[in-house]
Amino acid sequence: MKLIKPLFAALLLAGMAPSAFAACGDILNHSMQKLHSKDTVDLCEAFAGKTLLVVNTASHCGFTPQFKGLQELSEKYADKGLVVLGFPSDDFLQEEDDEGKTAEICYLNYGVKFPMFKTSEVRGDKANPVFKALIAKTGEKPAWNFNKYLVSADEKQVIYFGSRVKPDDAEFLAQLEKMLAAK
Repeated sequence: MKLIKPLFAALLLAGMAPSAFAACGDILNHSMQKLHSKDTVDLCEAFAGKTLLVVNTASHCGFTPQFKGLQELSEKYADKGLVVLGFPSDDFLQEEDDEGKTAEICYLNYGVKFPMFKTSEVRGDKANPVFKALIAKTGEKPAWNFNKYLVSADEKQVIYFGSRVKPDDAEFLAQLEKMLAAK
C-alpha cells in the first residue's frame, strides 16, 4: 500500500490519469486500421473511459446523410466524453470498392472528423472484432447500414439503435445524455 500512493502520485504528476491504465473490455481491446490509411489505432489506448457511439456506415445508402448528424453529435458532446466511431461496411452492398472514394464521401462530402476505420464486415463469422463484441453484448447484429451502438464508458452497458433512429432522435438523445451523465 505504501508503494501504491507514491506511484499513483507520480502518474498524476506525469499527466497520466489512472483511466489510461484501465483494462479494456471486448469492445475496445483491439487495434483497427484507419480509413484510407496504413495507420492503426489502439482502441483501448485512444478511447478507454469514453462513452462511444459505434456506427456501421455506407457511402451509398438512403441513411448516408446521417453522417452530418453524427458529426454534429461528435462536436456537441465531445467535451462530455463522447466519441463517435465509424466503421464502413459493404455487407449490404452499398459501400465503395475503393477506400479513397469512401474517404472522400465521408471527409469531403459530409465533413466527418470523427474516427473512421477501414472498410470491414460487421455481421457474420468475418465481422470485425468490435462488432462481434457489440453483437455478443446486445444480441443485435446490424440489420442495415447506420445501426448505432451506444457504449458506456466502462463498456458494461450497450444500447442498440436501428438505422431509422436518427442522431437527433429524442429517445436516442435522452439515452446518450443519461449515459454521459453516469460517467
